[in-house]
Amino acid sequence: MKEKKTVDAVLLLADGTQWKGKSLGCIGTNSGELCFNTGMTGYQEIFTDPSYYGQIVITTVSHVGNYGVLNYEVESKQVQIKGLVCKEFSEFFSRRSAEGSLQTYFENAGIVGICEIDTRELVRHIRHKGAMNAIISSEITDIEVLKEKLIQTPSMHGLELASQVSTLEEYTLKPENPEFKVAILDLGVKKNIIHNLVTRGCECKVFPFNATFEEMEAWEPDGYFISNGPGDPAATTIAVESVNRILERDKPLFGICMGHQVLAQANGIATYKMHNGHRGLNHPVKNLITGKCEITSQIMALLLMERPSKIITR
Repeated sequence: MKEKKTVDAVLLLADGTQWKGKSLGCIGTNSGELCFNTGMTGYQEIFTDPSYYGQIVITTVSHVGNYGVLNYEVESKQVQIKGLVCKEFSEFFSRRSAEGSLQTYFENAGIVGICEIDTRELVRHIRHKGAMNAIISSEITDIEVLKEKLIQTPSMHGLELASQVSTLEEYTLKPENPEFKVAILDLGVKKNIIHNLVTRGCECKVFPFNATFEEMEAWEPDGYFISNGPGDPAATTIAVESVNRILERDKPLFGICMGHQVLAQANGIATYKMHNGHRGLNHPVKNLITGKCEITSQIMALLLMERPSKIITR
């Protein structure tokens, strides 16, 4: 396998800061909100996670691409990120079971990226300055032109994106002998979340982001799951209304990431954007009851505000 020839690339942030490096993936220009993930492995799961839809991801691990890609390790039907920023990008892979290189994977998906930059310095910059939009280009060298293109990139504030990643039609997955029926409201659900429910005896019916409570309740589920997803939870008004109706029925209800924030919205608890996101699969969390620590996977970009006193926890 011959190494693909790279070209010069530039990363321009909304605050005017620039980084120069080399191209990866497709030659082109892409923009989106810049965020970082501290995971040491699992890059394909990150790139296909719908929660990252429309974002440019910085990987803090030193090497990306060295174990290739495998169809089994996707979290959705396509690559969801808009671009990748990394330190060292490898076109060659050493895993025998890999089905191809990350370079080819990105080329097929139309992903533009940049490598050979100091990602530690870049992450420190984001942690200090806060989350912001950015643009990557391996075809345009005029910074003023890139600035104009970057201005046109929408802010994540108030942006509804669940409709871009949700299923369009209902579908069902179940084990051989299901014990429970769980209705999943798909705001950008990951495949492994459904897999974990199925392996625990749940028959899962996945509904589109705009499914009404009546449509889900007609299936007579034992409980409800509100999935992860991209964008601003305050903009998912249909989902918030559906969750309100679920709460009135007092059925088991569980939300992850966006789903948790939609649950907060339904309880009258506002959300606001974090100064910088908290994303990774290596965050230690201590259980204050048991005293034990667990390594957790997190993808948080928003926080919850204080609940109004008139709201009762349900």
